[in-house]
Order: sequence, then C-alpha cells, then structure tokens
Amino acid sequence: MMPATASSPNGFSVDVRRGEDGWSVAIVDPAGVDASVRACGDEVEAHTYASTVRQHAYWLSDEQFRRYYRLEPQEG
Repeated sequence: MMPATASSPNGFSVDVRRGEDGWSVAIVDPAGVDASVRACGDEVEAHTYASTVRQHAYWLSDEQFRRYYRLEPQEG
C-alpha cells in the first residue's frame, strides 16, 4: 500500500494500493474513510486513474466532486 496523498482543497485524497487481488485506487473522504474503491488492471492504470482523481479533487468543490464520482453526500 502506498501512502495517501495530501488532502486537496476539498478535503479528499487518493490512495493507490497493491493488494493480494491486484491494484486498486481508493478515494478517501475528509474523515479518512474510503468513499470509493476502484479495481485496476495493473499499476499503470492505477496511477493514471489516481492522477485524474487528484486533479478533479483539486479543481472541483466538495459538492461537485461528490456528484462526479457518485459519492454519498456529507452528513451534517
């Protein structure tokens, strides 16, 4: 497992993981909980997808990011 990146302005981060079942990318919410995990075919796909998600997390507001990645709305 690779360490999660620093949080983006909207609080989300991305974690590229290599596990027993292969590569995956987790979108981690501001509370540190996996909001979404996507399986990837290999390391290149995982890093490419993670890079895209990081850019979106940086550019989009919390609401826009959640809508784009179909994440549950934040409670509160």
